[in-house]
Amino acid sequence: MSTEINALILTAASMGFFHTILGPDHYLPFVMISWAKKWSGLKTAVITFLCGIGHILSSVILGLVGVAFGIMVGKLQIIESFRGNIAAWLFIAFGLVYFVWGLRRAYKNKPHTHGHIHIDHNGHTHEHTHHDQHSHIHAEKEKTNVTPWVLFIIFVFGPCEPLIPLLMYPAAKSSWSGLIMVTAVFGATTILTMMTLVLVARSGISFAKLNPLNKFSHAIAGATICLCGLAIVFLGL
Repeated sequence: MSTEINALILTAASMGFFHTILGPDHYLPFVMISWAKKWSGLKTAVITFLCGIGHILSSVILGLVGVAFGIMVGKLQIIESFRGNIAAWLFIAFGLVYFVWGLRRAYKNKPHTHGHIHIDHNGHTHEHTHHDQHSHIHAEKEKTNVTPWVLFIIFVFGPCEPLIPLLMYPAAKSSWSGLIMVTAVFGATTILTMMTLVLVARSGISFAKLNPLNKFSHAIAGATICLCGLAIVFLGL
């Protein structure tokens, strides 16, 4: 293995790590949705992993096509930038819709009382929330199945900006085996960092006393996702 490839492997590992940490969109959406929807640790990890795979593979495929057909890196960067804008606006749109739905759900789930009069003419009242009822549990399960797919689609559009110009093209000048190794290290580091950040942050939220906010958990998750999209568009994160 050449010295250049060794250097690129180290660079790939460090870039994958810092690229993920400095991009809150890589982990905050999973943390907040996991909290709001009460996902298990395993489900959170699997969804994060699959979205990470989609995120990496979309750029890897584009980079391999560029290397194989000799497409100039500048043209690929234009495509990556366009994909990044789509992903950012998808984050914003999804976050806004989820935020509004979360507020509506919190309002509809407001505790209220019902009066009952029995045959013996004794009456009583009780307080409850509609979302605690059996039928609404099934409705929540149906809606839950949509969210992972939305996240996956957004992450497929999201590019790994440094991968193609800074790692894949330089590695391709050495050998195809070097290209594969550098790409694999970047992808593995990115996904591992994503999963670690998500699971650690999720554990922190589960231990925190956030009971007063539980009613607004979906609205908070939606607002956080929307802010991630806005940070990409206006701050370049």
